[in-house]
Amino acid sequence: MAIQNPFYSPEAQGPYEMISIGRFELEEGGVLADLHLAVATYGELNAEKSNAILIPTWFSGTHATWWQMYLGEGRALDPAKYFIVVVNQIGNGLSTSPHNTDDPSIAMSKFPNVRIGDDVRAQEILLREHFGIERLALVVGGSMGAQQTWEWAVRFPDKVLRAAPIAGTAQNTPHDFLFTRTLLDAITSDPGFNGGEYAANTDVRDGLARHADIWAVMGLTTEFWKTEFWRGIPPLVEGQGWDNFEEFQERFLQVVFGAMDPNSLLVQGWKWQRGDVARNAGGDLAAALGRVTAKMFVMPIDSDMFFPPRDCQEQQELTPGSEFRPVHSIAGHLGLFGFEQSYLDEVDGHLRELLATSV
Repeated sequence: MAIQNPFYSPEAQGPYEMISIGRFELEEGGVLADLHLAVATYGELNAEKSNAILIPTWFSGTHATWWQMYLGEGRALDPAKYFIVVVNQIGNGLSTSPHNTDDPSIAMSKFPNVRIGDDVRAQEILLREHFGIERLALVVGGSMGAQQTWEWAVRFPDKVLRAAPIAGTAQNTPHDFLFTRTLLDAITSDPGFNGGEYAANTDVRDGLARHADIWAVMGLTTEFWKTEFWRGIPPLVEGQGWDNFEEFQERFLQVVFGAMDPNSLLVQGWKWQRGDVARNAGGDLAAALGRVTAKMFVMPIDSDMFFPPRDCQEQQELTPGSEFRPVHSIAGHLGLFGFEQSYLDEVDGHLRELLATSV
């Protein structure tokens, strides 16, 4: 029986549509008998179907942050000009996931392993069969959404005109793999996790809090904390702000991650660890990236400890038609949440230039 979690409701995340793409076979051998993707669209598809932009979601995230922080009239991602499709990744709590499926063969701890390539193949089916979209003006995503952006550019080069991976690599590094393992171990070490067969996400409260604490250390930066940048971040609940950094951690990151489903985070974390476009070319990263024909801006966050600029630049230099366009944030990887207007302006500027580039 599916577990009800208000965090994954339209009231919390904004409207979305559940679209079935039917039986879906996974790269690791599992099967989703009826894969449903949670899809949010903004704007109108033109008659030529040439104005479509795809946005895949990041770890723990949904379409919410995109419509809240990155989309809008006059912005680079302007629904008045483009048909913007945000697809929630498999297992993220909205699309078919361990806690929301009615299929007992894949529920909870039985949910099969999913790869970045599975998400991209599912998105291609969705766009082609449901919307009739064969080519994308742009694919853009952050973090795990960037991993999917890289995969799109390599796997379907004829379908991607432009690509902008923000704060994410084409091939994950051993260092990042180990980072992610600590995040997942924090969850599974909680006795309430019960081998993935908990009755509610609140049973794993302590594990989710430890998970959030690791994000506070590695997802944010020392400058974020020592400058007290957090004081300017609006509280999640009116009247429940914070007077010191420990209160911010308890009332912001621990609250955000504490609302999520543990198994969902594990599914996403497993595929994050194994993101690797080289799988499309027999393990040869240079050969895989050599397939890219899209005009690409590679956009790491300068202070990111998960996907540092050096890792992104090494891969950008192997990618034809690409440019290295780092963006700046005091918040490190979690700068993706758009805490700073200056960061959002930089992203807008790069995306506006990319979209104006003839291809």
